[in-house]
Amino acid sequence: MNESQWHDTMGEMVRDYIRSPELDHYFSIKMTKPRAAVMVMQQSLYVRHRRECWAHVSANCPILGVKQRILEHEYEEIIRDDFSDYGHLHLIINQGKSVGLEPQQILNAEPLPETRAVLYAWSWITSELSWIEGLAAMTITEWCNDDRLLGDLGGGQSTRMAKKWMEEMGFTWKQIPNLQAHSQADEKHSDMFLPFLSEYATGGKEQLALTAAKRSLDFNALFRKGIAEAQEKIPA
Repeated sequence: MNESQWHDTMGEMVRDYIRSPELDHYFSIKMTKPRAAVMVMQQSLYVRHRRECWAHVSANCPILGVKQRILEHEYEEIIRDDFSDYGHLHLIINQGKSVGLEPQQILNAEPLPETRAVLYAWSWITSELSWIEGLAAMTITEWCNDDRLLGDLGGGQSTRMAKKWMEEMGFTWKQIPNLQAHSQADEKHSDMFLPFLSEYATGGKEQLALTAAKRSLDFNALFRKGIAEAQEKIPA
């Protein structure tokens, strides 16, 4: 497939994901500060773990251009980009303050069972499978925040959740810096690796990459399901 075909094929997979029962449930939970705190702590684990997974993909990949693009991506996530001078974990810590969390509570967060399972799963898919499969699995999760792709369905994950925080808890964009950043930054990140899929995920590798991408979306849905079920246990 060429870049356009990869975009369309993976885009439909993401659209199916955002319409899934798990995501409907995730976005149906009425947001309160204690419930929002659950999301912040689990998201901090997710964000930190992705750094390990991208490192696995880079380590498995012999292509210098792919390694360079991963480093570019990770510099923006860990060091500095248009949204933070300290990396995206800093944005989560600042957002946590809005719901009463101290930095150490976020940094020492305990994973929910579903979170632990999906983090193990992403570790496996990025370290034990080929770099092409790992690349597909990682890059498609960025697409879940792409408003260009999901605008007619209410927006990507970060945009939709930002609206909930503002409508249901009265927050401003300033109080939700992580959601604000990812409602915009992942549009760029969605496009970064399409050229490499087009060039290297050919022949039998094409289906392997698509299967890995679908599994990754399944992991993502399970992650959101775990958060929603934990939030439901907290009285609104």
